[in-house]
Amino acid sequence: MALSGISLRGAMARLEAFLGDIFDGATTRDGIRLHRPEDFAGMRKAGQLAARILDDLAEHVFPGQTTGALDRLITEQVRSAGAISATIGYRGYQHASCISVNHVVCHGIPGAPVPLGKDETISRDLEKRRADDVLREGDILNIDVTVVVDGWFGDSSRMYVAGALKPRAEKLIQVTYDALMMGIDAVRPGNTFGDIGHAIQAHVESQRMSVVRDFCGHGLGQVFHAPPNVLHYGRPGRGPVLEPGMFFTIEPMVNLGKPDTRVLSDDWTAVTRDKSLSAQFEHSIGVTEDGVEIFTTSPAGRFHPTWA
Repeated sequence: MALSGISLRGAMARLEAFLGDIFDGATTRDGIRLHRPEDFAGMRKAGQLAARILDDLAEHVFPGQTTGALDRLITEQVRSAGAISATIGYRGYQHASCISVNHVVCHGIPGAPVPLGKDETISRDLEKRRADDVLREGDILNIDVTVVVDGWFGDSSRMYVAGALKPRAEKLIQVTYDALMMGIDAVRPGNTFGDIGHAIQAHVESQRMSVVRDFCGHGLGQVFHAPPNVLHYGRPGRGPVLEPGMFFTIEPMVNLGKPDTRVLSDDWTAVTRDKSLSAQFEHSIGVTEDGVEIFTTSPAGRFHPTWA
């Protein structure tokens, strides 16, 4: 979720959530919906479908594969499950996934040319290879999928590698995954959203990497984006207090270089300004009476990359 222009999109998300609460009598706290115990089942079902799709993609990521082909595979899996892609038609977007390669931070468009990396210069050979969306040896990529099952949204993303993984990329991916899990470990009633952000930020910066600040996690449930904005940096004890029934994503984006990003002319693709590598993992979660439930845990136990 982009923080740029957040006032308008944030207002729309709050209005959408508010109107839904009026009609079904839901309880809110600090503008954040508190879901009922029975709502967890709907989120669990949607989250598991998103996770299963990501499980199945692992064998399809390899040098020579295209991001367009991966997206078509995702589209077919969503339809075969009788579900809906949340992203097709969202603000004009036409794909069932976002696929972000190397220094693309998020919202990479499947089938689009991959932007030039830090050590790449224009050449005839490179122009030919980068004229399409073909994955190359050593490319790292984040695949982000959101599905709607019986009105509930399941949102998750993971990192993949095409071929052999380079050491610096491996460390980046490991740090990003660990940061996500440290953020989730901070989720329990009585803690705050600042506690989540602080846990993520402290770990990332201890490894001399940077947390992207232009994008954040978000509330979800029976809407795609809702309050709160879940920042991946912060101070302990700050922000709204976590309560049972809150549903949201945690999805830290971590850069090897500086945290600054820019959005390309397609108005979607966000890249690192210094062209350093970027990685991201995402889970949809719910606050329980005594902790947290992760809705998007891998059914096959594959969420944590076997090569990391």
